[in-house]
Amino acid sequence: VMGFQEFLFAALLRVDGLSDPKVDVRPAVTEPFGMKGAHPIDIQAFLLEVRHPVAQDAGRLALHLVDELVGVSVRPRKRCPAAGEAVALRPHISGVHRRHPKASARAIVVVHQNGGVVLQRFAGGNERLAVAEQALAGWCEALGFRVTVQPVSEHPEKSNLVAVLGSGEDGLVLAGHTDTVPYDETGWASDPFRLDERDGHWYGLGVADMKAFLALVLEAARGVDARTLRRPLVFVATADEESSMDGARRLVDHGGLPARHCVIGEPTALKPIRMHKGIIMEAVRLTGRSGHSSDPSLGRNALDAMREVLNALDAWRAELARAHREPAFHVAQPTLNFGHVHGGDNPNRICAQCELHFDLRMLPGMRADDLRAQIDALVAPIASAHEVRFERRALFEGIEAMETAADARIVDACERLSGQRAGAVAFGTEGPFFAELGIDTVILGPGDIEVAHQPNESLPVSRVEPCIAILRGLIAEFCQA
Repeated sequence: VMGFQEFLFAALLRVDGLSDPKVDVRPAVTEPFGMKGAHPIDIQAFLLEVRHPVAQDAGRLALHLVDELVGVSVRPRKRCPAAGEAVALRPHISGVHRRHPKASARAIVVVHQNGGVVLQRFAGGNERLAVAEQALAGWCEALGFRVTVQPVSEHPEKSNLVAVLGSGEDGLVLAGHTDTVPYDETGWASDPFRLDERDGHWYGLGVADMKAFLALVLEAARGVDARTLRRPLVFVATADEESSMDGARRLVDHGGLPARHCVIGEPTALKPIRMHKGIIMEAVRLTGRSGHSSDPSLGRNALDAMREVLNALDAWRAELARAHREPAFHVAQPTLNFGHVHGGDNPNRICAQCELHFDLRMLPGMRADDLRAQIDALVAPIASAHEVRFERRALFEGIEAMETAADARIVDACERLSGQRAGAVAFGTEGPFFAELGIDTVILGPGDIEVAHQPNESLPVSRVEPCIAILRGLIAEFCQA
């Protein structure tokens, strides 16, 4: 760290026309990344922060330091770096913005074992995600994988990683996502960004959901010789699963995964899951006309119309429950939850606008677009009768339900290797997106959904070796046999 700081300060002295700049350098993670074996990688990551009284100068100074670090003008990365190779990215440095400049700028710096420097792109709050992508790429290449990084167009600071070992078609995908939900550090008994082992558990943000699975996949793949593979092993790490699923959607857009089978390591306590519900979240807005409440004829009351919409949706909810049932789920029917409603602004004013938000969790065989069409068909006549305008919008694109056939090879293999029958869960995953690519998918990971998305997230250490054994069994059956 000291040598790196000295280099930066020497670079500062070569900057003309800037006064009183300040540069902080600190580790972006607590400990260096590392992997034992024939191809060791030692990666350290630092957060570089530049401050200057003049906002534009902070950004200019940060860009100058980037050029100094790599010895050439910054250029986009064309491929993933090999172990120890120094490669530069065009970094996103917060503070470099013409309309809203800030008096500080930041960049992630990843230093490989031979002292080479890699500048990793990130946006505010994603420093650790950027480091994780760099580490995964380096580890995969050290194991012999061919690595491709797929940009997620909606989020320029985020990428998917696809790594392939071996060649051919009809291989096996082992997949997970690199993002986590937000966290409240005050609720943690230990540093959420540092793996802590106590009481027979690993503790850390995302350890159950589902970052430990990514590490266990790499461990299971260590020692696999590509020459022994009859079909390829594919490692996929997607971005933005917790919010938009945009990483998985872009994976579908790219297409072309050389695989027929997939396991996604979401938290299932090592029980295979072949079905899950889908989800849509919708907003219904009714817009009428305001007026004085003493004379209802002066306006069109959107709240009166919404009352009838709620009644109609409630009746439809009962119809769905009668028409669709799958006993494999704990809640065997589709569910519709009214989660938010707001309308009007004053008791003595006719309500001009009212908006309802709800979610609908559907069973396999029910399609999101069909359900949205039914919602429109229910609400439109009510709006027309009340002479109010009706708009419906999706609060997010939604996730389809997933069902993989009970007799699919991947289901049979996961049942045999885990010793448990495949079941169903209510939460959504990226499984439907892999299914869209023609890939049979099972959800199976070592974590517990009950501890995900909350402080002191943990993983029982007792599940680590069984998970690795299952993964190695899958690799042997689908890639080597």
